[in-house]
Amino acid sequence: MTPLLRSATLRLILTHLVLVAISTGLVLGFLYWRVGGVIDEEQRAVVDAEITGLLDDYGRDGVPALAAAVQSRLATPPDRDAIYLLADTSGQRIAGNLSGWPATLAPGVGWATLSLYRTDRSHPTRISARSVRLPGGELLLVGRDVAARAAFDRTLGRALVWALVAILGLAVATGWLLSRLVRSRIAEVDGAARAIMDGRLDRRIGLRGTGDEFDRLASTLNAMLDRIEILVSDLRTVTDSLAHDLRTPLGRLVRHLEGAADDGLPAETRQRRIESALGEAEDVLATATALLDISRIDAGLGSDQFGDVDLGRLATDVSDLYEAAAEDRGLRIAVRTEAGLMVRGHDQILALAVSNLVDNALKHAPAGSIITVSTESRDPHAGPALVVADQGPGIPEADRTRALDRFVRLDPSRSGPGTGLGLALVASVARMHGATIELGDNQPGLRAELRFPAGRGAEV
Repeated sequence: MTPLLRSATLRLILTHLVLVAISTGLVLGFLYWRVGGVIDEEQRAVVDAEITGLLDDYGRDGVPALAAAVQSRLATPPDRDAIYLLADTSGQRIAGNLSGWPATLAPGVGWATLSLYRTDRSHPTRISARSVRLPGGELLLVGRDVAARAAFDRTLGRALVWALVAILGLAVATGWLLSRLVRSRIAEVDGAARAIMDGRLDRRIGLRGTGDEFDRLASTLNAMLDRIEILVSDLRTVTDSLAHDLRTPLGRLVRHLEGAADDGLPAETRQRRIESALGEAEDVLATATALLDISRIDAGLGSDQFGDVDLGRLATDVSDLYEAAAEDRGLRIAVRTEAGLMVRGHDQILALAVSNLVDNALKHAPAGSIITVSTESRDPHAGPALVVADQGPGIPEADRTRALDRFVRLDPSRSGPGTGLGLALVASVARMHGATIELGDNQPGLRAELRFPAGRGAEV
């Protein structure tokens, strides 16, 4: 196949042209057939009316009156297409513009089309006529010369052909303009895609403000590109952070293991170094596990397993899981839930997010304080929420948005043990469920609110 035939523009124009040609041909063909039928019907109605009038003349004064009426119609007004013939019982002309009764035409057979000689012409003429036999045996024929109809058909046919040619020309022009429009919009998408392939991730498809399908497609693609840019940026951040955050624990792990391998090291010191190495390994493993969880959640794994989740039951289950750990730290977990708050989601993934919030509170809440895990539905239009609040140092308002990013470690008061991925994981879970994570001031402490959109669940 040649490059020209592979062109989508040419195929679009040809397809448009063929469809327009077929539809226009059908419409014009129906018009031609219908116009011809209407003309035939009108002619037959006129002929029937004339025969009725002539029979009335015959009924009043007989053949002489009928002959006079025929001659009068031929004389005034002149009608060059009118055909009249009044013949005696043997077929000889009494009046009219035909030389004699056609030998092949039986009277009273209805409409017939045949070729006859008119008295005013030297060549035969095709006529369409109706014949009757009069009560006295005389013969009457009334019709019209079809030559005029044939000329009309030719004129109408030529007009329709020219109309078809004009419409096809317009079809080619509109197809070409349409293809130019489509190609120009596709070229914009192609140019943006090529620029992005070259590393320009900030490139976007231009909107023309028309609100048409192309603008909607461009908006969707731009939103996709925004998401891709965020993911690539996150990937770079993760890579840089891994290189930075894992270098130190891995370095310490290597040093502890090298020290433990010293044959002259006392058994107690060797045991401490082995325990320290295990602690570093656990930190590295926790970081890798958290990153893997975030990657799976951002990829949407598990979204096909969404179901109805009871927020109150979820809060109670997670709180029960951490109750012993809280007691060991001298803390107490208080659960306050409203019955029947349901959301659509993955129960295990939501439990992972709530666990990270509770674990974060356990790390920073002072001994003797209370960690509150609650559910609420303040406004039906805002959707239900699950809240974890502690009485620790909290997070400054200026740092709350940044605290949801990966590997973010804030001031020393909240930079104890951890990977810096807990709140980032909660943010990923929130995005997966169409929810939001809001960090606020608990006066004192941090109030982490996981708020779900209205309409995702139902109160039961």
